[in-house]
Amino acid sequence: MDGFLAATAISFGVIFVAELGDKSQLMALTFATRYRPWPVLIGITIATSVVHIVSVAVGYGLGATLPTGWISLAAAVAFLVFGAWTLRGDSLSDDEESKAARTGGSVLLAVTTAFFLAELGDKTMLATVTLATQYGWLGTWLGSTVGMVVADALAIVVGRQLGRRLPERVIAVGAAMLFFVFGLWLAVEAVGQIGGPEAWATIGSILDHHLLGWIALGVGAVAMLVTGITRFRAHRARGARTLGVSHRPGTAAWWVRALFAAAALLGFGAPLLVALDVLQPIALFSEVGVALLGAGLALLGFAVVAASQLEMGALWKRSRTDADREDGSESRPVLATDGLHSRVRNPGMTGLIVGCAGMLAMAPTLLGLLATVLVVVAVQIQARAVYEPRLGDALGDEYDAYVQRTGRFLPRVLPPESAPGMPDDGADRTRVG
Repeated sequence: MDGFLAATAISFGVIFVAELGDKSQLMALTFATRYRPWPVLIGITIATSVVHIVSVAVGYGLGATLPTGWISLAAAVAFLVFGAWTLRGDSLSDDEESKAARTGGSVLLAVTTAFFLAELGDKTMLATVTLATQYGWLGTWLGSTVGMVVADALAIVVGRQLGRRLPERVIAVGAAMLFFVFGLWLAVEAVGQIGGPEAWATIGSILDHHLLGWIALGVGAVAMLVTGITRFRAHRARGARTLGVSHRPGTAAWWVRALFAAAALLGFGAPLLVALDVLQPIALFSEVGVALLGAGLALLGFAVVAASQLEMGALWKRSRTDADREDGSESRPVLATDGLHSRVRNPGMTGLIVGCAGMLAMAPTLLGLLATVLVVVAVQIQARAVYEPRLGDALGDEYDAYVQRTGRFLPRVLPPESAPGMPDDGADRTRVG
């Protein structure tokens, strides 16, 4: 009974996440704009039940003939691919959209047929096959079917309302991150199943703190090189658009530079000293799993920094053409409100903090911890005392409106208005988030 409940719960969660932002959910929303919700939902249920029973049969057959460890490893790779697929995004083709918009006759038959064809070979079908290799067939079939139906019902009932508050890209990124988590979880299980109880001890003996120190140093060097190149290209595209920030000694911008320089010195010095066996890592965090998690965080964080710089560079480059047509506009700053900046004002700074935290996890030392703290302090000063006041002065109401709908380092969850019974000081704090 416990195995059945576990299979049902896990399959429900995985397929529900996989369906968020998927083209099947988009089709459900499209059908719901023309037809009553119940025929649409029944058609989705029938199509999903048939497709997933086939998926479970395939997966269960594989599970009975292949070694469990290698199946877990293949499943881990599959979930990582699903995460990348979700990040890439999904959309309806012209043919699929026209079918959803023009279909006549029996609504139930039309929806069932459309969803059956759409799900063949889709990532939710492949995810169900993967789950069936690990868990009982009945629980997997029931959980995956209910998970998909609930996700599509969510699109029918509240899809439009959520779409106004939560961008499709944010949903896709969240689903992709969960896929990556599932993939890494299965990979860890696969290593133990394939290599036996001593597998992680063997890996730990290979990935000792010396090697991890060199890896952390290499990751940091590559990250600095890539982000440096993207920053140079972005600032070259900026042209004359500057915020007029003074870097005289004692100013906020000067302190930011000083803190970043000190953090870089300590941040690169710590893993180098660990690699040379001059400095010992903190024993409590000196585990292979923590180091691997740190490597993932470092790569993710610095990728966000580079992506943010590329977005700004592309924006500045596009705006230069428009600026040539307007007198005096070339020196006016431009505001990035799309992509990573659509819900977060400083995504590059967020990525920098995550990347530094990842390097700290790879080579955990007190010097590395101090470097990370310095980065956090520098980022806070740069955002609160340098960038945001200058942008507020230069852009006025445009920037104030942007502040109202975004968070400084993370997407805004609560509205900016004061809580009931509290004074409304929103006007006093919109400039800094």
